[in-house]
Amino acid sequence: MKIDPHKAVDFILENAKDFAAAKAQRIYLEEFRKSKKALLMKESFEETVGAQEREAYAHVEYRELLKGLKEAIEIEEKLRWDLIAAQARIDVWRSQEASNRSEGRVL
Repeated sequence: MKIDPHKAVDFILENAKDFAAAKAQRIYLEEFRKSKKALLMKESFEETVGAQEREAYAHVEYRELLKGLKEAIEIEEKLRWDLIAAQARIDVWRSQEASNRSEGRVL
């Protein structure tokens, strides 16, 4: 299998910004989830913190936020593994080149 390390590096460079944006979105949603819970608890007419928390977790807006977080994690993880695979291709190419040089010295 012929590996082009330049294509792998180009892939990393082209997708680094998308990965950064996906990670930022995921972290933002994780942090916003706490704020959303607090806002929903504040809107609740329940007296106890436990009841307010239960209402916040059951609220449709909170569940929608969780769906968005799920999607953000999927996007980030896909990009992360694509970048890891590109790096692995470079590592394989490097090993193949070292083996080729070593074989050349033996002959």
